[in-house]
Amino acid sequence: MSWQDLLQAVPRQPAPDSLRDWFAALETETTAPLALAMRGGHVAASPGLAFLAGYQAALRALWPQAPRGLGALCATEGRQMRPAELQTRVVDGRVSGRKGFVIAAEEVQWLLVAAREEAEGESPRLAMLQLPVEAAGVRLEAGPALGMIPDVPHARLQLEAARAERLPGDGWSDYVKPFRSFEDLYIHAALLAWFWSLGEECDWPQGLRLRLLAQLAAACELARQNLREPGSHLLLAGLFAEFAALRPELEAALAAGPAQWNQLWLRDRGVFELAGVARAKRLQQALQALGLVNGEAAAEVSG
Repeated sequence: MSWQDLLQAVPRQPAPDSLRDWFAALETETTAPLALAMRGGHVAASPGLAFLAGYQAALRALWPQAPRGLGALCATEGRQMRPAELQTRVVDGRVSGRKGFVIAAEEVQWLLVAAREEAEGESPRLAMLQLPVEAAGVRLEAGPALGMIPDVPHARLQLEAARAERLPGDGWSDYVKPFRSFEDLYIHAALLAWFWSLGEECDWPQGLRLRLLAQLAAACELARQNLREPGSHLLLAGLFAEFAALRPELEAALAAGPAQWNQLWLRDRGVFELAGVARAKRLQQALQALGLVNGEAAAEVSG
């Protein structure tokens, strides 16, 4: 999909009755991860829907063989995520356990589930499993309402000897850990596209819109890099630093325009800040890995 296609004026879609239908329509236009994120953000009726488009794009960048439809990566159990902390297990291709957060709740169509697979006495080791939500032994329970992105519900997951397909590689190092960086980039790209389309609709100052385009161009270049490498983590931190500098002007433009858009942003903006601590840690680790600063200075930069 060309820049001209991505940036042309497209009618913003109304809030959907069905997230599945909304995303299916998006997938008829493109399945390329960055284009999916940007187009989704461009037409989204809210920052929450932009978030959903970016999340789905991140899944497809992480796992290019992802099926069509809404997916969710299920790793955390409460606040626990690391292999030794998890209780969900897979034995002979059947997975049992609980996961605390499934995006899109009952509208999700397929799942990636992190589960321990080591034998007794071995060091903790994760597998990444794929299964459809309709599989026997899969049960979703509605999660509590959140103040942020209420138009994108979430659920808890209960698995009881559900048949699942194991993906190649290590569940932690190949999927769970790098997904944080994929999420950061593709959700950010979707949000930038939401701001861009809003700026066009509300006739924001041209300088502001051009700086948003520069951010989108930087995201496009970063999407071509290996997001598992320290250098990409440093570039991603730079993208977020530039957005932080632009944010006061963006929020001033929102406050000066139609109240509905400003209210939506004030309601949902917290979800885009949740991973700040993890991003700071990755920046610190990247600076140290690249030998750019020592550990003490890296902590000061990331803090």
